[in-house]
Amino acid sequence: MADNIKILSGSGSHYLAEKIAASYGVELGKVNMQHFSDGEFQPSIEETVRGKEVVIIQSTQPPSDNLFELLLLVDAARRASAKRIIAMIPYFGFARQDRKDKPRVAIGAKLVANLLTASGVDRVITMDLHADQIQGFFEVPVDHLFASTLFTPYIESLNLPDLVIATPDTGGSKRANAYAQTLGVDMAICYKQRKVANEVESMTVIGEVAGKDVVLVDDMVDTAGTLVKAAEMMIENGAKSVRAVCTHAVLSGPAYERIENSKLTQLIVTDSLPLKSDKPTSKITVIGVADLFAEVLRSLMGNESISSLFILKQHKKS
Repeated sequence: MADNIKILSGSGSHYLAEKIAASYGVELGKVNMQHFSDGEFQPSIEETVRGKEVVIIQSTQPPSDNLFELLLLVDAARRASAKRIIAMIPYFGFARQDRKDKPRVAIGAKLVANLLTASGVDRVITMDLHADQIQGFFEVPVDHLFASTLFTPYIESLNLPDLVIATPDTGGSKRANAYAQTLGVDMAICYKQRKVANEVESMTVIGEVAGKDVVLVDDMVDTAGTLVKAAEMMIENGAKSVRAVCTHAVLSGPAYERIENSKLTQLIVTDSLPLKSDKPTSKITVIGVADLFAEVLRSLMGNESISSLFILKQHKKS
């Protein structure tokens, strides 16, 4: 099986691709990235992929070079006669642009799906999309993994006596409810209002959090403004402690400083995106996803079901 697969990586996810390849039991394929003086770049695959299953690992976080790198690598593999091309995108960028929320705006997530399909992708593997319906934007199979399969055992290991799951906004209530049912605990919701993107105007807590150990659940943390404000609201409403689990650590702008100075006891994230080494991270815990993605690959290569890897067994509340 290992002889029939080539795992390649774009430069934006090389750190993670090495871990996934090692977990799968193969060496990461060689890719050379040539850069021109005007900023243009050209990737080349430095070993044969003819007739092989090619897996290209790249998250598509800003800048857009990461997305275009992925597209060029897919095109290179297709032109090199790969048998099948699987785009493994731990963090699917542009996912917040999943609909027209006002006139004359693009639906960026659909455009990215079209670009990937046009480039020659045969299958997509990703994790915790911002909106589940993005799977339907593709004309190829999409395996949508959930980081909750990693987060829920970690939350259980904390042995929090008065656990409550909460969501920092109403849009994440379905996700938070899944965690709450799996862990057999109650749920709370933060209702927020915005006037402009990345800036919360007001927030209200719905649910009982007094005397509770609150764990906020979200798919990503960007500027951390919502998360920090939600943590403050929980403490103001009598919570004993507040932690957060967020799959994708985008952490842009003042995010690191906000988290460090916040009421949060801990922020738990995955390594779908790299943390910035020059920023404060004393409150941040990183859970690796390499083994999960490698296990998915093994199942795909063996034509086995992968549903058990992302469907949580729900515990009954005692």
